[in-house]
Amino acid sequence: MSHINARRSSVLLIYTGGTIGMVRNQETGALESFNFDLLLEQVPELKRFDCRISTHTFNPPIDSSDMMPGHWEKLVRIIDTNYQFFDGFVILHGTDTMAYTASALSFMLEDLGKPVILTGSQLPMGMLRTDGKENLITAIEIASAQRPDGSPMVPEVCIYFKEKLMRGNRTTKINAEQFNAFRSFNYPELATAGINIQYNEYFIRRPNPLKSMKAHFKVDTNVMVLTLFPGIQQAMVHTLLHQTGLKAVVLRTFGAGNAPQIPWLKEELTEARRKGIVLVNITQCQAGSVHMGLYETSLPLLDAGLVSGYDSTPECAITKLMFLLGQGLPAEEIRVKMDSDIAGEITKPASAETAQ
Repeated sequence: MSHINARRSSVLLIYTGGTIGMVRNQETGALESFNFDLLLEQVPELKRFDCRISTHTFNPPIDSSDMMPGHWEKLVRIIDTNYQFFDGFVILHGTDTMAYTASALSFMLEDLGKPVILTGSQLPMGMLRTDGKENLITAIEIASAQRPDGSPMVPEVCIYFKEKLMRGNRTTKINAEQFNAFRSFNYPELATAGINIQYNEYFIRRPNPLKSMKAHFKVDTNVMVLTLFPGIQQAMVHTLLHQTGLKAVVLRTFGAGNAPQIPWLKEELTEARRKGIVLVNITQCQAGSVHMGLYETSLPLLDAGLVSGYDSTPECAITKLMFLLGQGLPAEEIRVKMDSDIAGEITKPASAETAQ
């Protein structure tokens, strides 16, 4: 590990791979993967931070398209091992699967009490117009920020990108070409960075002071996603729902959770539920929430036993199911937890809260 500026607060910088870690070797001119000494040449401002920065690098670094649940476990172990030694953590990560990793970590780091900020860039650090420099500097500043009482300013798993700090399990990638690559459609930003960093403290999740962070290392990937579309065929749906080992399905429906009223669809879903497969209903829309029972076209899904995913992102619904399955919970308990907010990942309407 490398260290700079042993001061009041401390941040562990974890490089997994991705565009942000590519820096230009001043001698050869070639773009090279993460090297902290080279990074300090590209971002000398890091030396001016009033905190201690240590680094941990995945060896070898991985492209985010290759990010797998085993890498989430590795990140959790790094954070768990170093949890008492640092005030915050910054994860440098490729953008393609960043929202999946952020969502997974929000569940695997139960009762998290310190900042875990994921960031990256659309252009390598070694390029003149890189967005990585500002993203990195501000992510470290947020990870080390404290309230007047000394508690962390943002004790959550978050994504920081292009002047916006967003709750990790509420965030999705929306753009492959612009610097504003991420968006939180259904939850307000936790902070915006301009001349000053403005924190929206009302929306920041606070840990239970009576609980310590509990790390979870297991996930179960026997999950599939089924997206409805006009003309979908029964044979295809039947094949998917009868895959060996399948334990849960995220059903991406129309609008507020609606589906075509074709008898075979309800029959297939009802049979899957009867076999113990957990079925979760989320909307294909980027913004908005599932309201099963609001329209007649959602009643068959309700009758088939689907549980509402409310305003979950696809990344969140998938990783939440993986996490809960990994705990070895029975299907009915998973259904209850999928209908519950366990890490700030969903907003339930007042009517749903009252009904429970």
